[in-house]
Amino acid sequence: MTKLSPIHQPKEQESLIEYPCQFPIKVMGLKVDNLVHAITEVAKAFDPSFDASTIELRESSTGKYLGITITILATSREQLDELYRTLSTHPLVKIVL
Repeated sequence: MTKLSPIHQPKEQESLIEYPCQFPIKVMGLKVDNLVHAITEVAKAFDPSFDASTIELRESSTGKYLGITITILATSREQLDELYRTLSTHPLVKIVL
């Protein structure tokens, strides 16, 4: 077996995001009364400085779904990964982008 030179050895994947930064996340779920409140609470758990007045809402053309954009202060890749996992597994959430 030949040994790879240092030039050919894979590097650890570097983040394209510079932390800390404002990071938008889009969440979609069925349009129900407590969806916005539930997403706000998750956002605050991961970013105590989260400002709910920055939330952007967009209804689907049929009015059945609601798109929510939250912008949090991202401090690490681990924080973002855990936030995506938490949102993705929330019972009111259909999609997280």
